[in-house]
Amino acid sequence: MIEEKLYELGLPYPYRGERQVRVYVPAHEEGEKMPVIYMTDGQNLFDEETAKYGCWHICQAVARERENSGKAAVIVGMHNNDPWRPNELTPKSIGEIQCPEEVRPFVAPEGEVFDDFIINTVMPEVEKQFPVKTGRENTAFCGSSSGGIMSFFTALSHPDKYCAAGVFSPPFVMFTIEDLKNWISIRIGENMPYLYIYSGGADRVESEILESVRQTSVIFDELYPSDRMYRKLIPEQIHKEEAWEPIFKDFLHNFLSGKY
Repeated sequence: MIEEKLYELGLPYPYRGERQVRVYVPAHEEGEKMPVIYMTDGQNLFDEETAKYGCWHICQAVARERENSGKAAVIVGMHNNDPWRPNELTPKSIGEIQCPEEVRPFVAPEGEVFDDFIINTVMPEVEKQFPVKTGRENTAFCGSSSGGIMSFFTALSHPDKYCAAGVFSPPFVMFTIEDLKNWISIRIGENMPYLYIYSGGADRVESEILESVRQTSVIFDELYPSDRMYRKLIPEQIHKEEAWEPIFKDFLHNFLSGKY
């Protein structure tokens, strides 16, 4: 048995030097390969030391899933730190960003750059260095808040690479309903990723997200395959890592159990 280990990589990010990427490889047998989940906000996933707003305790979640079901996944966490995080995790091709006019000059969405970093830098390096299964059926994406929008964007932009996406607390409110509908409609095809969409609602940010998720659900009900969608709404939860931690455990279990 090969013991679990958390690896640290420094990979080239456009215009910003090296980007920290951490890869958690759970305990596994010699020669065993595992499915893989790529995640935003790697700084919040693995330990309290780097988690400014709270930790998801991903290593413990994966180890517990292995104990309970015998299955595990490699987790790849890409760091997204301020001041770049909001723009890195916001794609501009969905539509014009909806924000107060006074802050609009400071908003420069560049989610497409982060998407390219994932597809053309991170994934090839992970598949070269670590014991992961390849192919869309073994690959998922997950993120929360702006990372939820990024997960949604990347999975739908590359349905040939991801079978599932954890879309936690996605601020769809950043886009108009019309732009979202137009963007989603041109991406509908065969083998769409399974979307696990979650929202809370117990604070101002999460209540706005909850309303936007409900509005966007009308679009999904019209356009998206009903068997490729799961929505979990818990209005009493706040916009914080402690709310996303248990939701991730459910997403992980569903992914590994083959429900996607």
